[in-house]
Amino acid sequence: MFSRIWTRTSTEACSDKIGQLKAALAEADAVVIGAGAGLSASAGLTYSGERFEKNFADFIEKYGIRDMYTGGFYPFETLEESWAWWSRQILINRYEKAPKPVYEDLLALVRDRDYFVLTTNVDHQFQLAGFDKRRLFYTQGDYGLWQCSRPCHQETYDNEETVRRMAAEQRDMKIPTELIPRCPKCGRPMAMNLRCDGTFVQDEGWHAAAGRYEDFLRRHSGTRVLFLELGVGMNTPAIIKYPFWRMTAQNPKAIYACINYGQASAPKEIQPRAVCVNGDIGRLLPDLCD
Repeated sequence: MFSRIWTRTSTEACSDKIGQLKAALAEADAVVIGAGAGLSASAGLTYSGERFEKNFADFIEKYGIRDMYTGGFYPFETLEESWAWWSRQILINRYEKAPKPVYEDLLALVRDRDYFVLTTNVDHQFQLAGFDKRRLFYTQGDYGLWQCSRPCHQETYDNEETVRRMAAEQRDMKIPTELIPRCPKCGRPMAMNLRCDGTFVQDEGWHAAAGRYEDFLRRHSGTRVLFLELGVGMNTPAIIKYPFWRMTAQNPKAIYACINYGQASAPKEIQPRAVCVNGDIGRLLPDLCD
């Protein structure tokens, strides 16, 4: 549908782009936010560097793991060690609020508007910041949920209480054996509810959120919709980026906006109705809120 010719990186002043985006927000009947990893990175939820080294120094020393993302795939020898790793990762990325108030600034921007959030992030920072959970669709899972590793059934389970115990009671990079989570149906070890392969469980809550998102789009079909993409890269463009382009092209009243550091662009077919801002989301949101 779209050509391979992209818009060039904008040479307009950032202030001009912010002004255009403010105008689009003011005129929009609805705002659909598409959020990727760049949004959480801007909020300080970095997976490498000082934050990673502070929380995983022992794993770095023993295994040479370079960041939290690759550590999640490491073949640890025991479940006790694997869940020692995962409990730390879940705790600091899911149950602790982001270091910077980027999500709160975004909420201030859309709180009084008709909005919906589609995100590939699994850290649940939207809800921690106060977003209405009925306006959120986490397509790729949730650090706060476990599922059967097989899976033998299509249900997920909240993990906060056990994760906090794992983090508090682990010693020498291992959790107590009795804390290893097991499926209540078949007894197999539990796994993270993350879309990594074909075993991902789409439970009742996932389908309900998908239905609310589809209903939101249907109700606003043909109206002045602002598709606001924040920090979405090219790892999974078919979930947010490509659908936003397609829906903008199909609706002559729609506007596509993208804020991304070094990856803000759009195909030429929607260029007249695209606002692409190259910059740090956290630094730009306060300007939009003014």
